[in-house]
Amino acid sequence: MADKTKVIVIHAKGILSNSKPDPQRLQAIIIKGLTLLTSQEKDKEAVEKIFSPSDRVGIKINTIAGARLTTSPELALALTTVLNRGGIPERNMVIWDRTNRELKEAGYPLLTSRDKLKIFGTDTSGAGYESEPYSFRNIGSLFSTILTNFVTASISLAVLKDHGLAGLTAGMKNYFGAIHNPNKYHDNHCNPYLAELCASPPIKSKHRLTILDALLIQYHKGPSFHPRWATQYESLIFGLDPVATDTVGWQIIEKLRAEKGLPSLKEEGRPPLYLETATSLGLGESNLSRIQIIEEEV
Repeated sequence: MADKTKVIVIHAKGILSNSKPDPQRLQAIIIKGLTLLTSQEKDKEAVEKIFSPSDRVGIKINTIAGARLTTSPELALALTTVLNRGGIPERNMVIWDRTNRELKEAGYPLLTSRDKLKIFGTDTSGAGYESEPYSFRNIGSLFSTILTNFVTASISLAVLKDHGLAGLTAGMKNYFGAIHNPNKYHDNHCNPYLAELCASPPIKSKHRLTILDALLIQYHKGPSFHPRWATQYESLIFGLDPVATDTVGWQIIEKLRAEKGLPSLKEEGRPPLYLETATSLGLGESNLSRIQIIEEEV
């Protein structure tokens, strides 16, 4: 029998007890997640297992819901620190999203220096979208040049949320922020479009790692922030398989919904069907029985 796909869930009880998560503890969580994921003892070895020192690494974050429900700057910067210790030069990393406005509203500084860590949106001067659409199956989109030109390896550092149309927004749907026309692909609960987008060469060839920010989870009425249906889950989820990682995130949302007396996403008529489609396209594993979930506390 083939080895199960591994997904790591690291819990960090109390990390949100202060107004902002502690950077040192975030680094410890990331190191624990990456070492378990790669079966390595040290953080440097774990990073080397996933990336080459010559890689230019793009960290695609999600800031669309505003500061209350965004990939926190503390988390994204903690990740760059761990990657840097693993041999990736700061100048070869960019934290990015769609627009500079959304980044600033989420608390990120804009950094464009050639020799340092970069943080900027696709709408930055000198970036933008490709001039010609890329066509793949049902997808026809202009991709961000940050993804196509700047980076050789991509991390989806996404917020785990309920989504009124797709059912779930997590690591895979985070790449909707890499194209100019995501609104075009929300019909039929984003299926098959979301799976096909992630199977398109500009994304599939570069995606290396998914980290789901499950510190605060919007388990109902997402993807925008509604405090009534948000809970401090205080965890991060790590996976090399984008489908398996999102599948585990889906199950956590279902568990939270059940605990709060809410119907399942299937009962509401919006299960994330794109996960099965993604499996059929060879992107990863959506069958929970074939996924090994390892949970630890830091």
